[in-house]
Amino acid sequence: MGNKFTRRGFLTAMGATYLALTNTVGCGLLEGTPEVRSLRTPEVRPVRTPKVWPLPEVPSARVWAFRSRPDLGPPTVDVTTRVHETAPGYIFVAPKKGGAGQGGPIILDDRGQVVWFRPVQDGSARAIDFKVQYYRGRPVLTLQEDGFAVILDNSYREIARVRAGNGYQEDHHEFLITSQDTALITIYDPVPWDLSPFGGPQDGAVWQGVVQELDIETGEVLFEWHSLDHVRLEETYAELAKEPRPSIDYFHINSIDVDHDRNLLVSARNTSAVYKIDRRTGEVIWRLGGKWSDFEMGPGTQFAYQHDARRQPDGTVTIFDNGTTVFDNGLPNVVEESRGIVLEVDEEEMTAVGVREYTHPDKQFAHAAGNMQVLPSGNVFIGWGRALVFSESSKDGELLFSASFSPSFSATDGSYRTFRFPWSGYPSDKPAVVAKRISEDEVEVYTSWNGATEVATWEILAGPTPDQLESVGSVPRNGFETGMVVRTAEPYVGVRAKQRSGQVLVTSEPVKL
Repeated sequence: MGNKFTRRGFLTAMGATYLALTNTVGCGLLEGTPEVRSLRTPEVRPVRTPKVWPLPEVPSARVWAFRSRPDLGPPTVDVTTRVHETAPGYIFVAPKKGGAGQGGPIILDDRGQVVWFRPVQDGSARAIDFKVQYYRGRPVLTLQEDGFAVILDNSYREIARVRAGNGYQEDHHEFLITSQDTALITIYDPVPWDLSPFGGPQDGAVWQGVVQELDIETGEVLFEWHSLDHVRLEETYAELAKEPRPSIDYFHINSIDVDHDRNLLVSARNTSAVYKIDRRTGEVIWRLGGKWSDFEMGPGTQFAYQHDARRQPDGTVTIFDNGTTVFDNGLPNVVEESRGIVLEVDEEEMTAVGVREYTHPDKQFAHAAGNMQVLPSGNVFIGWGRALVFSESSKDGELLFSASFSPSFSATDGSYRTFRFPWSGYPSDKPAVVAKRISEDEVEVYTSWNGATEVATWEILAGPTPDQLESVGSVPRNGFETGMVVRTAEPYVGVRAKQRSGQVLVTSEPVKL
């Protein structure tokens, strides 16, 4: 039958092949080896083309531009130093609308990526002192905007709005929620005054600092303190201002803190002093710094035109020392480098001793604004005010993180204070999605969810109708806005936001292509 192929012939041929292989050098089967190993052809699986793949992030030069949220244009920041030892949490800034982008409160991550942004509506307005505080036992966002102190919950909805009482207008320098759920705020009040001792007219004005404590729920004024009742004009380093009206901003209150004994610490920039105020009587218990300090100021403890005086849990007092001019023995010593300082204040011996100071390697100088935040980890976060820089250092002063606003910003456009806080945000709205078809079977999709902090991945849905969407794949979240290409010919797409555990947080509205 010629070359007829039979099962017996096939097995005979395979046996001959096997014998030949056993005598081949380099083969895994050796002569005399009792073990017989089978020869298997590796399984070849078909290469699968992904149905969803991410688009590369396109950085913005000065202003963020988001396809899914074209109404948002926050300024970019330049992260120049970042290491892994930074404390957990996000960064809270509130730049003014200036040379680039919209102004308003911004939450950033360590890459400088936007997490949440709310632009101010009026171009001349600004949001100030943006931070996390606790109200009714829960973390909230607080800021000052258009003469009001505003409280937002973790879905970014406004839950309270506080304004000064007794006919005053609130100033932007401080909004502190106390452990009793009351609000401490600052007020600037012009008082008619004879300024002839300062070379001005008799019908001039003095700007005094006012502290109010308010019941947040009712707006009732619980405590009110006026600097002119307790601090003399002779303590000031301020000079007469002739425009728009002859006046002197002699006190310039810029921070309030609650001391361990529930009395108040008040910082006054223009007297270069911190005052401890009796919360019942309003009397000055002591002055730290300034012309008439009640403390013997040790080496390195003198500060000038300072901001943000805080009592720390270990009893020390921290201050952001702007450092414009330090007065030693009554003589001016110009120091054009700002710093954060930690002072040990002995209220029995009445001495102040320098414990630590924090500076920036680039010798930042903020002639105004600024703050110093001691983090639970022991790291120190500093907003360098009008130097437009913010940074984090270890307890020992090693620079761990540094970033700055765009060079197009002017000094007054920066963030009055800058903070780091843990924060979990769950927006009440749904993710924004835009999509366009780029070929018969490919769609470009961009999605964002302003303020969401728990999104790990975006799952992409597609289908023939809005209520028949099925998953076609996922991509990792990439900054505020994630872009991707989806392989689908379906006419509708949508997205699901998912946590790291895989739990679905929210599903977007479907988008018709």
